[in-house]
Amino acid sequence: MGSCWSSRIKAESPLHRGASSSSSRKDGNNSGDFSSRVSSMPQTPRTEGEILQSSNIKSFTFNELKTATRNFRPDSVLGEGGFGCVFKGWIDEQTYTPAKPGTGLVIAVKRLNTEGFQGHKEWLAEINYLGQLYHPNLVKLIGYCLEDEHRLLVYEFMPRGSLENHLFRRSSYYQPVPWKIRLKVALGSAKGLAFLHSDKAKVIYRDFKTSNILLDSNYDAKLSDFGLAKDGPAAGKSHVSTRVMGTYGYAAPEYMATGHLTEKSDVYSFGVVLLEMLCGRRVLDKNRPSGEHNLIEWAKPFLSSKRKIFHVMDTRIQGQYSLNGALKAASIAIKCLSPEPKSRPHMNDVVRALEQLKESEELVVAIESQQKMGRDLSADPKYRRRSANDIYNGKSSASYPRPSYAPAVRT
Repeated sequence: MGSCWSSRIKAESPLHRGASSSSSRKDGNNSGDFSSRVSSMPQTPRTEGEILQSSNIKSFTFNELKTATRNFRPDSVLGEGGFGCVFKGWIDEQTYTPAKPGTGLVIAVKRLNTEGFQGHKEWLAEINYLGQLYHPNLVKLIGYCLEDEHRLLVYEFMPRGSLENHLFRRSSYYQPVPWKIRLKVALGSAKGLAFLHSDKAKVIYRDFKTSNILLDSNYDAKLSDFGLAKDGPAAGKSHVSTRVMGTYGYAAPEYMATGHLTEKSDVYSFGVVLLEMLCGRRVLDKNRPSGEHNLIEWAKPFLSSKRKIFHVMDTRIQGQYSLNGALKAASIAIKCLSPEPKSRPHMNDVVRALEQLKESEELVVAIESQQKMGRDLSADPKYRRRSANDIYNGKSSASYPRPSYAPAVRT
């Protein structure tokens, strides 16, 4: 799917450590203004046959996928990891039959290793959720293959790969992600999570991290890899009790301590990723200087300070954001990272806050551009907007002031 799968973990494996830099909406929750199709997710376990029969996706034969990927040629590999390899392929857009390379619909075929019951459970979980859930910010599962020992999944191809690669890989192929794109990705992925938490889906994602956020050609974010996803609590229940699984650094502390899983566990993980996007650093990185190994512990003291926040912001995007914008983004992250789950916002609140922030930052760019042309739009009613102060403080609309921009700061 354009991303490296080496950091994926098995559905029944224990919590693992994240990679360091040296390796790898008005209902209960707002999922944005997008219309989404979804069957009511059953709240009771289903058999494999029930899952496969109820899914709204195509069943491919192994030979069809073998042809579509040119016999799983090595030069078709998009990524590989503990669950197998992901291959690039082509199918006809109407019939879904194999097509010649460079024609038809580009797909990503995930071929699981033939060994291990755990891989099969994750494979089935993907079909269980992505076979019924449809949203612009969830990766589309086109089909699957279950034939003899073969287990494959067929997804839409995401040409820009994972957010992880764009944030942390230092190469000429991956250019620094601009501030406006980071806000777009944050908002898109927040909408995806909000949809999962909504009454339409009632799903806890449980594995929100940069490697599971894939980007299309327009940098639209889509959540992938539902192998660890769980149905939300049944009616009258506050949480789901489950074995602790996920990725160190991203998993919520109360979940790690008790195994009690709620949607607020996902909110915490979102806060981690948002912080990584602001700072351009991995949440855990032992290659950093002493005292900077844990991003949350290192950055928190700086995040609410107008004087200090520039010390933790990614230096590669300096000058692209306003001081107010940085502080408001950091405020969202801080709330999501609250040690107390009840203090964390719901994802629909996060979506609205990010929408206001994105609008405000775009307004700043427009004002700055016009001022460079000799026009002062600060008093123009057309450009008066509600302040981007996050929704939690409940302030009324106000004219957005022209903020100071980030100075050139070296860390």
